[in-house]
Amino acid sequence: MLQPVVCLSEFMAKLSSELQRFFFEVEQPSQVRLADILLLAKERIFGFLFVVLSLPSALPVPAPGYSTPFGILIVLLAIQLIVGSKTPWFPQRMINHSIKLETAQGFLKAGIPWLQRIEAIARPRLTNICTTKVGRVTLGCAIALMGISMMIPIPGTNTLPAMGIFVTGFGLLEDDGAISLGGLVLCLMGVILTSSILIGLIWGGSSLLDYIKIWLGRS
Repeated sequence: MLQPVVCLSEFMAKLSSELQRFFFEVEQPSQVRLADILLLAKERIFGFLFVVLSLPSALPVPAPGYSTPFGILIVLLAIQLIVGSKTPWFPQRMINHSIKLETAQGFLKAGIPWLQRIEAIARPRLTNICTTKVGRVTLGCAIALMGISMMIPIPGTNTLPAMGIFVTGFGLLEDDGAISLGGLVLCLMGVILTSSILIGLIWGGSSLLDYIKIWLGRS
């Protein structure tokens, strides 16, 4: 009875291998489209896209110009996850948008080793978090908030939220609720960081953390 689960886990744990093959082992044109990458996703479409779209901003390498458009796509995708869509929809202009192959390869050279590390520990567990309506709505809301944060053109509001999306999306990809819970923790940290930065800008340098310290000192 365990064999189908094992086979499914092995099948779904090939994302890094598929990305390696598609971008480095198979000859590709100088420009690649999101539509081309979608062919790799199969039935893992939502988790796959969250991982791929958040990867450039989640890495500790510069990703100028990608956080905002990818953030828009992530929010659009998260809304569809929340409402229960089985297949994602994107405007034709977005799905046909192309990026340079060497740019994508640069991100993946840095990102695939991290992906392989997570794949090594991923397995189907706490699957209700990733498969039930309540669980997917919760994940979708957290991801949507982080996607909005990615769209804010202010330093510090992109990387941690993108990491939250990456880890949460990978848990969704692998039906691994434990990993998705870890991603939700990162999303919460992203909310605190982004809120702190915005409050600091609005109120002249006093961050959310400063207000928390003041509140704790009074209690």
